[in-house]
Amino acid sequence: MSEENIVYIGNKPVMNYVLAVVTQMNGGVSEVILKARGRAISRAVDVAEIVRNRFITDATVTNIDISTEEIMSNEGSSTNVSAIEISLAKE
Repeated sequence: MSEENIVYIGNKPVMNYVLAVVTQMNGGVSEVILKARGRAISRAVDVAEIVRNRFITDATVTNIDISTEEIMSNEGSSTNVSAIEISLAKE
């Protein structure tokens, strides 16, 4: 799996990520993976649904992986953060 077809979801507006996914899919990439963790997970789900319902209607969710990542804080303590990967593919 190449790094180019991964979109990391952060704090930007949802439409920024939708545009990134649509641009990649229209550029010939058959599968795009959305990666998010923590509070950005709901934004990743929004991006996937907006892409599927409004822009690329033949795109389907092929896989969803959920996990927990351990993040070290500046003080040295560790926190667990939920993470999600949503795979979108064109038919």
